[in-house]
Amino acid sequence: MKLLLTSGGVTNLSIRAALVRLLGKPIAECRALAVPTAQWGHPMCGPASVRRFVADEPGGRSLAGLGWASLGVLELTALPTIDVDRWLPWVQDADVLLVDGGDATYLCHWMRESGLADLLPSLTGTVWVGVSAGSMVMTPRVGARFVEWSGAVDDRTLGLVDFSIFPHLDAFPTNTLAEAQRWARDIGLPAYAIDEQTAIAVADGCVEVVSEGSWTTFEA
Repeated sequence: MKLLLTSGGVTNLSIRAALVRLLGKPIAECRALAVPTAQWGHPMCGPASVRRFVADEPGGRSLAGLGWASLGVLELTALPTIDVDRWLPWVQDADVLLVDGGDATYLCHWMRESGLADLLPSLTGTVWVGVSAGSMVMTPRVGARFVEWSGAVDDRTLGLVDFSIFPHLDAFPTNTLAEAQRWARDIGLPAYAIDEQTAIAVADGCVEVVSEGSWTTFEA
């Protein structure tokens, strides 16, 4: 699986170009599935924010509005209740999974419960586009400050990459560089702090920062 790990989505031409490189063909030829599940685990999210994520609205900046050949919604909390033979082709036929933010530990839980986490290694040609928690879920840990779901046992996530991510750098008063430095010391892993104009592309073992904004790295 190829990863485009963002803080705010496809927010500039550089990130869009990186997405097209990972896809290997134009966006207009690609089938996408939008995954809003992480939003249900965060107290600041709800039906209205989910609608903004999945709706292709005029003038909007949603990932849904990039011009996909087809777009569907994949709700992970529903998958354990239906036959895997029904939903598996939906995922296998998709060129890209668009995974929104919310709470990364909640998303991680439902990726495991649904069976999607076990399926990821077989999706070698699929691109995962994460936004905030949708990116952080691929890391080993998110840090206690980013856990909002009351059902979380700890801050561990899938660990498909060997670094952690501090998103929304300078987008909120609490997401300053100084706070990112404190977070990085606590987490004890290689890490990136990225703003809304930055993404991390991961393919074939190579990690590339794509940015028209601000970002920094932290050693373990």
